[in-house]
Amino acid sequence: MRMFKPFFLTTFLLFVSSLSAEVINSFNPHGKKELALTFDACETKTPSYFDPVILGYLIKNHIPATFFVSAKFALRNSDKLKEIAQKYPFLEIENHSNHHFAHMEDLNSTAVKEEIKSTEEIIYKIGKERTKYFRFPAGNYDEAALQTVEAMGYKVVHWSFASGDPDRYIKPPRLIKGVLENAKAGDILIFHINGRGYSTPQALPRIVENLQKKGYTFMRLDKVL
Repeated sequence: MRMFKPFFLTTFLLFVSSLSAEVINSFNPHGKKELALTFDACETKTPSYFDPVILGYLIKNHIPATFFVSAKFALRNSDKLKEIAQKYPFLEIENHSNHHFAHMEDLNSTAVKEEIKSTEEIIYKIGKERTKYFRFPAGNYDEAALQTVEAMGYKVVHWSFASGDPDRYIKPPRLIKGVLENAKAGDILIFHINGRGYSTPQALPRIVENLQKKGYTFMRLDKVL
C-alpha cells in the first residue's frame, strides 16, 4: 500500500488538473440570441495597425467586441488603445501573447508565463485594466501550456468556427455567406482587425446587420463568461 497510495494520489491529481483545464469555444446564452464578436490584433515581422474601417464601424454603431492584442501591436498602437480603453466601454482588450509565437506548445512554462505576463503589464499601463482572457496564437497549444495559462488565473478563449478572414483569396461574399450560415447563439466569432482580415472591412457590416435582423445581439466576452 505504501507504494500504491502515492501513485494513486499523483494520478488522481493529474486527472483533476486535466479536468479543470479547458479552452472556451462558445458560451451558454441562457436562451438568448447572443454572440461574442472577437478580433485578433497581433504583429509579427511587419508593423501592424488597427484597421480604421473596422474600428470605425464598431465605434460608430456601438457594437460590443473583444480585441485580443499582442504586446508588439499594443506598443505600436498605444495611443489608439488608450483611447479605446478610456472612451468606448463596449470594447474590451484582452491578451494574445507578447511575440505571437505560432507554437507556444514548444515553449517551457517559464517562457509561456513571460509571454502572458509581459503583455498583461503593457496593456495595463496603456488601458489601466488587467487582462483575464487569453488566446493562443494560431490556436496552437498543448495540455502543459494550457494548464500554465490557467494557473495564472486566465481563461483561454478561442472561437466556435474559423471565419477564414486571414485568407486573402476569401472575398467578401464568401466570408459573409460562411459566417451567416454557421453562426448560432452562444458562438464566439473570430476576425482580424490588424490589416490581415482582408475582406473583413467590406464584409463585417453585412454580417452584423444580417445577424441583427435575425434577432442576435453582440456581447463582450466578460459579459457572458
